[in-house]
Amino acid sequence: MRGNLVAGAVLVGVVVAVALVSFVWTPHDPLAVDASVRLLGPTADHLLGTDKFGRDVASQLMVGARTTLYVGIVAVGLAAVVGVPLGVLSAMGPRWLGELVMRTSDLVLAFPALLLAIMLGAVYGASTLTAMIAIGVSTVPSFARVARAGTLQVLSREYTLAARAGGRSRSWIAWRHVLPNISSMVVVQASVSFAIAVLAEAALSFLGFGTAPPTPSWGRMLQESQELLAVDARLALVPGAAIAVAVLGFNLLGDGLRDRFDPRVEVRR
Repeated sequence: MRGNLVAGAVLVGVVVAVALVSFVWTPHDPLAVDASVRLLGPTADHLLGTDKFGRDVASQLMVGARTTLYVGIVAVGLAAVVGVPLGVLSAMGPRWLGELVMRTSDLVLAFPALLLAIMLGAVYGASTLTAMIAIGVSTVPSFARVARAGTLQVLSREYTLAARAGGRSRSWIAWRHVLPNISSMVVVQASVSFAIAVLAEAALSFLGFGTAPPTPSWGRMLQESQELLAVDARLALVPGAAIAVAVLGFNLLGDGLRDRFDPRVEVRR
């Protein structure tokens, strides 16, 4: 339990640290093409070797971490900003409003993020913005459902009933009681959603609907290496391992935070 939290925090910390370092330093220019060193194995100068264009793989991996985290932060942030108020409103508003929000959420859940990204890419072109919007919109229902469930729990508490009996407005109750008490649930959902966003961004970039070249992306690194799997599997293993580490880190962090904030876990202990 605590081990999951620590392990997840360490893995996520490593990914974040690599992304932050890439702003000020990379071993080489990640966009520099040098045909004389193409498909070079790991060396002292190129720690992870070079790709089919002669670009430094380690530098691309570092900048790719920055791109992945940027898309994840914006997409999950967008989903939380839209989904949490919708969930709270559906729980505290009229019954018909709650049904409308939840049925709309079901409709969005049935609409794959990949299909949405393809539609946006066809209209506006493949870009980082396309990936962020597609991932963010597809994640909104998850936050809305979590926020609604948490709000209904808070509304059944004695202190909330006392506030309502005292004539407090719904907005005051939402700000004073609901949001502070569901914040832990939202944080856990954000961590889990971030892992999904990392996978989604990689998948969209792999298919050509995410971050456009020449900006490095883990998904496109995988896409560019698929034709060389029999020649040099390293080119696919490196970005694949980076994606696995990031997803595992955020999943472990989400599990650890859930165990940390769930009072039932403390009771079982």
